[in-house]
Amino acid sequence: MQLGLVGLGKMGFNMRERLRKAGHEVVGYDRNPDVTDSDSLADLVGKLSAPRAIWVMVPAGDPTRETVEALGELLSEGDVVIDGGNSKYTEDQHNAAGLAERGIHYLDVGVSGGVWGLENGYGLMVGGSKEDVDRLMPIFDALRPEGPREEGFAHAGPIGAGHYSKMVHNGIEYGLMQAYAEGFELLDTADIVQDVPAVIKAWQRGTVVRSWLLDLLVRALDSDPELDDLRGYVEDSGEGRWTVAEAIDKAVPAPVISAALFARFASRQEDSPAMRAVASLRAQFGGHAVHKA
Repeated sequence: MQLGLVGLGKMGFNMRERLRKAGHEVVGYDRNPDVTDSDSLADLVGKLSAPRAIWVMVPAGDPTRETVEALGELLSEGDVVIDGGNSKYTEDQHNAAGLAERGIHYLDVGVSGGVWGLENGYGLMVGGSKEDVDRLMPIFDALRPEGPREEGFAHAGPIGAGHYSKMVHNGIEYGLMQAYAEGFELLDTADIVQDVPAVIKAWQRGTVVRSWLLDLLVRALDSDPELDDLRGYVEDSGEGRWTVAEAIDKAVPAPVISAALFARFASRQEDSPAMRAVASLRAQFGGHAVHKA
């Protein structure tokens, strides 16, 4: 099958390679001249046969919105645009409506797999019509992990459902990572445990906490047993915030995901104003000792 691919960064580049290995013809476009197959979006569209399918893998927000709008000016009725980035699900309705005015179809795909997707395949959560999903199924089958289709692929629902599912997936990811991180710190500060990496590595087989994230933590500890080569500063790319906001909107308790998100905020503070207030209050009402700046 022929596919256009816009955005050849860490994931897009590997997706192109995986699709080509599966026998698909992929024409890519990226601003980086070292990796692109086309000179411009117009050049990319011109290299594809109608009805075209173009997968967008650029940063969420304005870059994705602007790319989709530009493609809308270049594509023809019956073509389809697939947003495989981490867009907020509410953006999908806007993007799809603009394309629909020109008879262009739209799918949103939540993609998980990171830099390991080339080797392991990608978990895919798709939103859109059954007809459009069926049309792109050869592409999805090439990208997803080997094995039963339902293990690594889901047609989650109508437009927006794919990105909504990926949003919740990433919220869960926040909680899992935070739990492993807190366990690591507790082991690391306990004098009685003499080999923390060995303990965590032992959890990889036969335990209820084994997972791919745990495997990645073991990999990190193999190269840096104390994890002291890094600062404890953690960014967030938006999905955790959106998940918590959805939980609030729908009155769904999500204490673990919320706490994991707030822990990331705390990681960016060298000296927390909130904790200075707590220290001052303890000194005021109980005369507790404080550490002066």
